[in-house]
Amino acid sequence: MSTAETDAQIINADMPDVPPQAPSKINLKDYKKPSFDVETVDLNIKLFEEFAQVDSTLKMVRQTAGDIVLFGEALELLAISMNGETLTAEHYQQDADKLTISNAPDEVVLEIQVRICPQTNTALEGLYMAGSGDDTMFVTQCEPEGFRKITFYPDRPDVLAIFTTRLEADKRYPTLLANGNLVESGELVDAPDRHYAIWHDPTNKPSYLFACVVADLDVLTDSYTTSEGRDVKLEVYAKSADIDKCDVGMQALKDAMKWDEVNYGRPYDLDRYMIVAVSQFNMGAMENKGLNIFNTSCVLSSPETTTDSRSFSVKAIIAHEYFHNWTGNRITCRDWFQLCLKEGFTVYRDQSFSADQQSRAVQRIDDVATLRAHQFAEDAGPLAHPVRPESFVEINNFYTTTVYEKGAEIVRMIANTLGPDDFRKGTDEYFRRYDGQAVTVEDFLSALSITDSKIENFIDWYRQPGTPVVSGHQSYDSAAQTLTITLSQQTRHVSGFSAPKPLPIPVATALFDQDSGDIIAERMLLLDQATQSFTFENVTSEPVVSLLRDFSAPVQLNYDYQDEDLAFLLKHETNGFNRWQVTQMLVNRILLQGQVSKSSPDVYLSALAQTLPELAAEDAMLAVRLLDIPSAQELASAIHKDYDPALVKAQHEGLYQLVADTLKDQWAVLYKQLPMQSYEDSPEARGTRALRNVVLDMALTAKIEDAAVWAQQQYDNASCMTERFGALKVMVNHQVASADAYLADFYERFNSNDLVIDLWFSVQASADTVTADTIKSLIAHTDFDWNTPNRVRSVISAFTSQPTALWTAEGLSLYTGVIKKLDDANPVLASRLLQVLARWNTLAESHRQMAHDQLLELQQQVSSKHVLESLNSVLGAASE
Repeated sequence: MSTAETDAQIINADMPDVPPQAPSKINLKDYKKPSFDVETVDLNIKLFEEFAQVDSTLKMVRQTAGDIVLFGEALELLAISMNGETLTAEHYQQDADKLTISNAPDEVVLEIQVRICPQTNTALEGLYMAGSGDDTMFVTQCEPEGFRKITFYPDRPDVLAIFTTRLEADKRYPTLLANGNLVESGELVDAPDRHYAIWHDPTNKPSYLFACVVADLDVLTDSYTTSEGRDVKLEVYAKSADIDKCDVGMQALKDAMKWDEVNYGRPYDLDRYMIVAVSQFNMGAMENKGLNIFNTSCVLSSPETTTDSRSFSVKAIIAHEYFHNWTGNRITCRDWFQLCLKEGFTVYRDQSFSADQQSRAVQRIDDVATLRAHQFAEDAGPLAHPVRPESFVEINNFYTTTVYEKGAEIVRMIANTLGPDDFRKGTDEYFRRYDGQAVTVEDFLSALSITDSKIENFIDWYRQPGTPVVSGHQSYDSAAQTLTITLSQQTRHVSGFSAPKPLPIPVATALFDQDSGDIIAERMLLLDQATQSFTFENVTSEPVVSLLRDFSAPVQLNYDYQDEDLAFLLKHETNGFNRWQVTQMLVNRILLQGQVSKSSPDVYLSALAQTLPELAAEDAMLAVRLLDIPSAQELASAIHKDYDPALVKAQHEGLYQLVADTLKDQWAVLYKQLPMQSYEDSPEARGTRALRNVVLDMALTAKIEDAAVWAQQQYDNASCMTERFGALKVMVNHQVASADAYLADFYERFNSNDLVIDLWFSVQASADTVTADTIKSLIAHTDFDWNTPNRVRSVISAFTSQPTALWTAEGLSLYTGVIKKLDDANPVLASRLLQVLARWNTLAESHRQMAHDQLLELQQQVSSKHVLESLNSVLGAASE
């Protein structure tokens, strides 16, 4: 058998012989209001052993001329009536994805009965079964278009209605939850082994925010009194074995509620706020009104089982979903093209919240590092799209870093341009104008522009794909004592879009005196033309210029810096983010020689050696970030032609080795200065643990004799998962002799905890020595589960962190085989995994043709519109 055939057998992929015809695109320009609005929805969901019956009553009112159009997928229609009269097949038209009723009166009450089968729903959309045996639960995921898999409905975000939901199930599922407030519950008189609960949500919401859960769960309860005096019952639901891991999430929820009141004046509006932890969930979390559904990885946290980074992420995600109550729920999207309206604004809000929970500089570094590693790569490849797309085949494919992270950066630019007071006036106006409505990006900018009409010019950031490159230089006139900075901007032309135009780019700027190191001037420059010059007066000597401070715009900066200028800024910059930024400039100059410029590592190493000891004592977490060296993935995104994974890996490892060797004398000193102590959850303690792990890795890289012993002792004496997993990871990556024994110990300690076993899988799948055979053995492990996205990602996504293993014939065949396997069962997950391959066309010829052939083969073997749309875009790279 060929390698491809063998790999396909290993993952048991079913391959259709002929690809289906490509589905049609939906275009923003074609938007029309729905003919009918829905005022109220009454749902009665009865769950049985092998199916569910859903009875719905929709009170509808005409808005415009046209038919009633109800979307529905995988539904068995049992009965339908309109205004009390039964409709037969000649009264409506039904096809694979919708039901149409013509000649309806202006006011309609539709009663619909359908049968669905959540027990066999592996796509994890609509109502589906998660888990098995005693851990079985039934849960919904309706964003973006999952509600149409529950019942026939005008399933679009601009149809807002009042929902009342009745749930009925066997009593072995005592937890019956839906949106809103509980109004009634009890057992059935004629079936005492069954019970019901009725929930009413008094706020208008679109169907994508509908949620229900039927399960057997424990609950952690608390309360919060809003600024308006409303007493809110807070509940976090999880399996009984996990309820002790919900305290971090509960506290984060209360912190987020308070933060939103203080910073945006937004109190909560219902009597109850619920969070449910679900193991089989495609997303991180979902903001359903009053009933948030979370991937377990995004809500469960304890020192013994959760790393610091994951625990902090839990807090941020809890906050993100809570903030959606206003930015997404109370005010929602008119259509799915406006997805960035709720997501970009809410990401900006959760980033601001997180910055208040730790060092603002470190939070900004983390946000920008994510943007550069993932969104810049997206903008540079065939999947580039505007923050607000103009068309799509499958909206699930546009839950991207461009929509989320770049969308957040646009809001940040606006906030920085306006200043805190005027930005707050603008957001207050936004909430006042549009509460209870489904709106557009233009509506958002209109509200924010009440104090500055130029804000509406930021609309082009939403319309135009690509990352602008800002270039510049300076000239100093000693006679006039003026400094002139000349900046220009250029954005690559993405195929299928209009030629890019200049964008408004705020460039935060400071001038540093070369002798004292003090700031002598600060200014926000607004670059909104192709080329502009900005003059500073009364500058008595030529300064060192710091540009794009705090990353004031999501652009690439190409300024005429000398290495010595960057080293000066590393030493004298007053903002922690800016110190990291100039360090990254130095590192990239070294690593991308021949791609960007040439630079000696001496200046970088000297500055690092002088800075690290003092910074480690002052701010350990920032010290960790200054040791950042871009990953092989991030470096690859900056290479647009003849990318050689092995060469990039060698350059990355070479610089890392050089840093480790140059600072070898510091690692033993630093490690001893960072002793393990009893667990504490504070920014300082998290920084100490993070720096200890990095120093340990550097020590092993530098081949310090005792470093392996340090790693073993850290693992054995760890007070928390950050210390234990950090030690395990370095032992695996450096192939310490005892690594296999410690892997076995880790598994034995934690094999009853799914999220920790995800870590066990990921540390092996992302190891420096990983091969396709390693991944095959992990997939064959008894604990690997194709139906749990977390487990799939812990192996398959982790594998992509090693491009030298991925971009081989064996590695890519294995990876595309996974996509084939998931194409039918879970196309959302399959499509997102596929998008990692978007930069195949930048590979060196020896790899590029092989990748192209395998992607063409994959195109013949998949059928979901999710995967086909992504694959067609990825293959379109060949023509760019």
